Amino acid sequence: MCGGDRARPSPRALSSGVRPQKAPEKKHDERITPDVLDNGHVSYLHVFDMDGTLITGTSANLEIARACGTEPELLELERRFSAGEIDTREFSLTLYGIWSDLTREHVDRAFAKSPFIAGINDVCADIRARGERSLVITMSSDFYARRLREFGFDEVMASGYPEPPFAGPPVAEDILTPADKVRIVEEVRDREGIPLPRCVAYGDSRSDGPLFQHLHHSVAVNADHHLSPLARAEYRGGDLLEAYRQARLLLAA
Repeated sequence: MCGGDRARPSPRALSSGVRPQKAPEKKHDERITPDVLDNGHVSYLHVFDMDGTLITGTSANLEIARACGTEPELLELERRFSAGEIDTREFSLTLYGIWSDLTREHVDRAFAKSPFIAGINDVCADIRARGERSLVITMSSDFYARRLREFGFDEVMASGYPEPPFAGPPVAEDILTPADKVRIVEEVRDREGIPLPRCVAYGDSRSDGPLFQHLHHSVAVNADHHLSPLARAEYRGGDLLEAYRQARLLLAA
């Protein structure tokens, strides 16, 4: 169970591109030449994973657990998941019990302290300036993930969870699996009329494998040994702009 609320720390001063900031309209990174379509139609889809990709070296769940004092329980649950003892849905249902005392303030604190990769704002702004679309798909909880819209992402799809404090358990069918990433991309492609070769995925781990195998273009971002062999390009470092540059080269080839 989550511990009682402590005094909330003052917001940290974070460098540009790390703390979510509302990007000025029509602004894009000057180092990247814009390619806005004359017809105004969305032509490309950029699909981002969250944990380990946009959040570096940790996960949303771990940051939330640290904020509410349940880190040991969360680490044991992640060990069982990594060992294949439980699937994503059992993981999420068990997490509900661990976080029975979770509050919105805990989530606010966790999001503010999360170590986001640099350059997210600039990447989102450039994608939008080109008339393209950005999408985050994560198996983590939507009550945390939807805050990524502050960076400028067009859509965020995550596992459906009740708002904290929880009034009841999550519905198992609302918890996303790796296969759901492919399903969601296909639904967005169909809705927006985007051809498969005009999609690119950014990810870091085994859960991104089905999507990397499905798409023509993919960039492994600080990826583990499970995902790297499946990627068309790979980036290691702390600036999403550099991974994005590799994606643009793939799309232009």
